[in-house]
Amino acid sequence: MGFFNVSIALLKDCAKDAPANTPLLGLDVGKKTIGLALANPDQTLATPLETIKRTKFSKDMEALKVIIAEHEVGGFVIGYPVNMDGSEGPRAQSIRDFAIEMDNTLGGAWVALWDERLSTVSVEEAVDNFVEKRKTKVEAKASGLIDKLAAQMILQGALDFLTSERRNA
Repeated sequence: MGFFNVSIALLKDCAKDAPANTPLLGLDVGKKTIGLALANPDQTLATPLETIKRTKFSKDMEALKVIIAEHEVGGFVIGYPVNMDGSEGPRAQSIRDFAIEMDNTLGGAWVALWDERLSTVSVEEAVDNFVEKRKTKVEAKASGLIDKLAAQMILQGALDFLTSERRNA
């Protein structure tokens, strides 16, 4: 499985440690952008927030720090791109490395990795169903809409899992 910081794990392995009654931030980390979604403090509803255009890691973290402070974020759910067969490839390793560096930069926050298989594909298909012109889809991608909707889908899946785990505890 590879190395994880103590505070970074798959959600199924760290759900019991999730901070309660605080907003969580969902991240869909791509090579060019980071889609963001925000959970309400009750952790029942994820809302698309914004998309950060990636530049340098340090600048990406500065942008995140502003959002974290503004929304009083208590933890993070990062989309984890495992292969369709459940195995981990180079992209999953890249996200794990991002999560570790983010954790080191932000100072030991709760960070969970959530299986994001097909989240971006599902969002793109949904956008396709609502747009009539190719130009509109290109504009949606360029505006970061798909990235923040993918982050919303990732975070909502994680919130639903956390709710279920808390009910069954």
